[in-house]
Amino acid sequence: MKKIVLLGVAAVIMFLLSFAPKVNRELLDMQDPTFQDIVNSYKKAISKWPKPNIEEGVNWKEFSSIKRDSNYFKEQEKPMVILGKMLFFDPKLSSSNQISCSTCHDPEMGWTDRRRVSLGNDHLHGTRNTISILNIAQRQSFFWDGRSLTLEDQAISPIAAHHEMNMEPPLLSEKLEKIKGYKKLFKDAYGDDKINFDRITKALAEFQKTVKSQPSRFDQFLDGKYDALTDQEIYGMHIFRTKAACMNCHNGQYLSDEKFHNIGLTYYKRQYEDLGLYNTTKKPEDVGKFRTPQLRDLLLTRPWMHNGLFDDLEGVVNMYNSGMHMIDPSAEQKKNDLMYPVTDPLLKKLDLTKDETKALVLFLESMSGTKFKMRRPDFPTE
Repeated sequence: MKKIVLLGVAAVIMFLLSFAPKVNRELLDMQDPTFQDIVNSYKKAISKWPKPNIEEGVNWKEFSSIKRDSNYFKEQEKPMVILGKMLFFDPKLSSSNQISCSTCHDPEMGWTDRRRVSLGNDHLHGTRNTISILNIAQRQSFFWDGRSLTLEDQAISPIAAHHEMNMEPPLLSEKLEKIKGYKKLFKDAYGDDKINFDRITKALAEFQKTVKSQPSRFDQFLDGKYDALTDQEIYGMHIFRTKAACMNCHNGQYLSDEKFHNIGLTYYKRQYEDLGLYNTTKKPEDVGKFRTPQLRDLLLTRPWMHNGLFDDLEGVVNMYNSGMHMIDPSAEQKKNDLMYPVTDPLLKKLDLTKDETKALVLFLESMSGTKFKMRRPDFPTE
């Protein structure tokens, strides 16, 4: 009899539990999880989150937060960084004395210029959108086509390019040697006052490494402050990780795989054509591939994409929603033209609803947290 009673009690308990919230069950075990089920599945340690949808063969990293740089102001006091900062903001690095690195990488504009493409010497337009230098120390290559592998090498192109700063590197050293204030800055940084182009680019690189994003509400959420994001933003993060499959390319601490992909924006044999990585490697399979940009501080770094043609996040999401395979070549076209670009197979038609699109956009906006605006230094004039 006692055994029967115990079995009855157990049955009642199981019956009652069937009406309990599902929040403690794994999301994947649920046949039809509710909006709140999904949101609650992320209000816990990252290790317990639902796994993202990742294509086979993709090497990905889980999200991780960035911290506020407690050494920032100490770094800014280092002689090498002080020199690099002066050089970065000084228009004397250009032949016209009117263009500086900060012309295109303005701290008031998310370290970009907010233009579709850059504007430089003689008001000539470049061909690509200016990439923000936020978190530049974390990159494995530089420029949209990855043509530079070090920050020092990266500095050469904009200084020398006719449509940017138009300054011949050998002449820059001679120019700065005539300015007493720079002689002292170089001595403080290097131990002697010798000025050459290698030292200039090294100092520029050391300064740029200090330019970092500040934590956003997204980082607070990752660190356990679960009210930092709204439920809709959390749901958008879920869409980012699952149905939208964004994490196949945008993953890790800075939401970039540091690789190159063709997302269907080559404009092959049309206006705005840009062959991307092909210009660096000369490999036909690299036509139309561009680096995966970081997603932090998106609201500060618009417009987006290598050509700067996109200024609306919802529009960008709608573009990806389409799958971007509409202009892929036929088998015959590819046979006749090995250069004809093919959109990355990682991109697929997503069929996102309007609510999912809106939530995804809100999540992307939550990753903007940088507010600090760097003051321009008083660089040497004589």
